[in-house]
Amino acid sequence: MTDTLASQTPEQLSINTIRTLSIDAIDKANSGHPGAAMALAPLAYKIWQEYLRYDPADPRWPNRDRFVLSAGHASMLIYSMIHLAGVKRVGADGAVTDRPSISLEDIKSFRQLGSPTPGHPESHLTTGVETTTGPLGQGVATSVGMAIAGLWKRAAFGEELFDYDVYTICGDGDLMEGVSQEAASLAGHQQLHNLCWIYDSNRITIDGSTDLTFTEDVEQRFHANGWAVHHVEDANDLDQIGAALDRFKAERERPTFIVVHSHIGYGSPNKVDTADVHGNPLGAEETRLAKEAYGWPTDAHFLVPDGVYEDFADGVGRRGAELNAGWQQRFEDAPEETRALAETMLEGELPAGWDAEIPAFEAGEQIATRSAAQKTLQAIAPKVPWLLSGSADLTGSASSGLETDVSGVFEPGNRAGHMLHLGVREHESAALSNGLALSGLRPVWSTYLIFSDYARPAIRLSALMEQPVVHWLTHDSIGLGEDGPTHQPVEQLASLRAMPNLDVIRPADANEVAEAWRVIMGRTEQPTALVLTRQKVPVIDRSKYAPASGLARGGYVLADGEGEPELILIATGSEVHIALEAHETLTVEGIRSRVVSLPSWHLFDAQDEEYRESVLPSGVTRRISIEQAATLGWERYVGERGRIIGMTTFGASAPFKDLQKHFGFTPDRVVEEARELLAD
Repeated sequence: MTDTLASQTPEQLSINTIRTLSIDAIDKANSGHPGAAMALAPLAYKIWQEYLRYDPADPRWPNRDRFVLSAGHASMLIYSMIHLAGVKRVGADGAVTDRPSISLEDIKSFRQLGSPTPGHPESHLTTGVETTTGPLGQGVATSVGMAIAGLWKRAAFGEELFDYDVYTICGDGDLMEGVSQEAASLAGHQQLHNLCWIYDSNRITIDGSTDLTFTEDVEQRFHANGWAVHHVEDANDLDQIGAALDRFKAERERPTFIVVHSHIGYGSPNKVDTADVHGNPLGAEETRLAKEAYGWPTDAHFLVPDGVYEDFADGVGRRGAELNAGWQQRFEDAPEETRALAETMLEGELPAGWDAEIPAFEAGEQIATRSAAQKTLQAIAPKVPWLLSGSADLTGSASSGLETDVSGVFEPGNRAGHMLHLGVREHESAALSNGLALSGLRPVWSTYLIFSDYARPAIRLSALMEQPVVHWLTHDSIGLGEDGPTHQPVEQLASLRAMPNLDVIRPADANEVAEAWRVIMGRTEQPTALVLTRQKVPVIDRSKYAPASGLARGGYVLADGEGEPELILIATGSEVHIALEAHETLTVEGIRSRVVSLPSWHLFDAQDEEYRESVLPSGVTRRISIEQAATLGWERYVGERGRIIGMTTFGASAPFKDLQKHFGFTPDRVVEEARELLAD
């Protein structure tokens, strides 16, 4: 060890190791964001070493504190912490392995293909990353759900089992994003005292000084939202950081917002406090100068000096192991029923008999699929205590509410409530739901399908993170009627179907809805967009047509004629009924038609070729699709000779039946297209 290193305290040595590992990894990759990691190393060190209740040897410990790096561009900060703390990797089977989550070689392969150190943190790839961040605002928004989950578990299972906190580092960019205001407003209203946002106020963005665009009084915003606000004047002052964190730990009525004044690129003599150090490598010469400023060997790369690993092992490692051991004993001492229920939740399983009360709906009954979804949810919720349902101010309209006799509303006076009032905050509703799912709960949130556009970034992250969130999207078409084209979705189905790992299910009737819930609740690594009607639709007579259980395969033959069909009618949702009426007319005319209900393209495409061929035989090329949405994508099912009845314009304001006729969604239109197609 050089003389300059030997003269540094263990704290200084560890902090500068975080900084230099970050610099070296970014320089080697020739890509990344060094500035925030250099500035915030003392903050991250202080949180992990003295406050974060986290066991690196058991990174899925249920009562661990959550550390969220909302400023995900500073990913090398969290990768350095994970590496130095010795966090173990969790395997595909969910078991902790003897391998490190991030090795020194992994840091050297920062931003390279197959590395657990991607450009922005990804929770499904890297153990120790609690949530995927990078799109600014997503981390703070998700952390609200994590905090809600912590308080709900505390109420449901007892504070001796669950009392964890959520620490979230955010920056100017996070707070400029609109979703951060949605999140801050809701967190303040809910008085989430276990939530701490730590704001890196470095006054720099990619374009330059924040004075270009961001001159509001941020602190007053958080005061107005009901947060406790504290200050750290110098990001290098560990005592100041500790004092602010102590105030958070003592808070029992409000979430905490800590403003930390930092110098982006701290230690870089020519780039400190500049936009250049935000998203560009330092380069060889500036790296040398920064290392000199840190008292670091300038010719050393990826250096972890003697004593640094031991420092972390004696800090977060020792404290986390002791806290975890105490928790494990309390868990063993808990009542058997409590322990068994908690284990089921923590293992991602469902209680026995969870689906015993799922209703069956009578043929001929007229019921909107949103209403059928609520009845089914109402039957499931008492069986799955950790199922929470919320709505973006549309509880009644979207029909997603749980009856108050299930448990009541989650609020400061009732942390055991299963119903969440989320307000007109679609983006935060979806992001918060991601936080609930990442915490082991089963979240459902709702809005109109058209407003999924407001929530899309968080919906995308639920798919990327492989989280079983239910995005409940009603008022699914021009069937909305008089509210007009501003509220009538057209392109949203195609857009959501294009998203990898998101299953879009649009049931045809109430019994397909019930079957959809069986599919949804069985998932552990995939979100679902459940797309539902506002208007009533008939319950299909399953004694005449195929059972709704076919939904589990995504698409199935609902109605058929004698022998090989001449024509196949394919539809989803409410348009399945139009196809059935057209089929009956064609049958009378002696035309052999088949009706295929295709509620989930994702599930159907996942079936084997033999099954898909049995439903859509390649020899039958005359096909018609019917869906009150954009036509994009239907070519894959109707083929070159087929026809698509869909929306090619926006909708209009008028009664629903008038709109159906105007846009051609009638049995007569389908029959006419069928005749023309067969005559061709």
